[in-house]
Amino acid sequence: MTEAILKGLGLGVILALSVGPVIFTILKQSINNGHRGGFSFVAGVWISDIFLVVLSNTFSQLVTEALQFQSVIGYVGSIFLIGMGVYFVFFKKVKVAPDDGSGEVPFSRSDFMKVFLSGFFINTLNPSVILFWLVNATAFAASHTLWERILIFSVCLGMNMVADVLKVLMAGKIRQKLTVHNISLINKISGTILMVFGLALVYTIAVLHRHAG
Repeated sequence: MTEAILKGLGLGVILALSVGPVIFTILKQSINNGHRGGFSFVAGVWISDIFLVVLSNTFSQLVTEALQFQSVIGYVGSIFLIGMGVYFVFFKKVKVAPDDGSGEVPFSRSDFMKVFLSGFFINTLNPSVILFWLVNATAFAASHTLWERILIFSVCLGMNMVADVLKVLMAGKIRQKLTVHNISLINKISGTILMVFGLALVYTIAVLHRHAG
């Protein structure tokens, strides 16, 4: 059991420190929409991770077959990232907190659903995330019992959730010291980063496809 916990912690550290579009969007959502925006986004990411972990461990063959279409998945994901990047660079309007001392920006139920779904799809449509869970699920399946794997992935997901909460809280602290102009600038930088990730994903898929051909 101790070994499984340690492996889960190690896997969680790797996941929490990995640099990708998700971490930048967590910070951006938290800065733009306060804690509610950040937690809405990470909730979507968490549901996506849980879905992929269960799918990878239960239906590894199905996930492996789905990866035969990773080019399609990758292109859809890259279009999604680029589209979000364009939106945040050119169209996103900055919301400001009302003067009631709450420090929270207006955030409706529809806003929650939009941000939640963006977190879910950014994570789910990322081929590297699918591969991360599938490779680890396959590797642990060969040497660990079902209960050990449940413990490993539970610890990993729990640690990653704690890290995401800290990211949201950290960004929320930063937001209180930012002006509308600075938040708008962060939007543009974050949007540009999302577009770069999307374009890099397109390039990677194209290179892999060329080599496979």
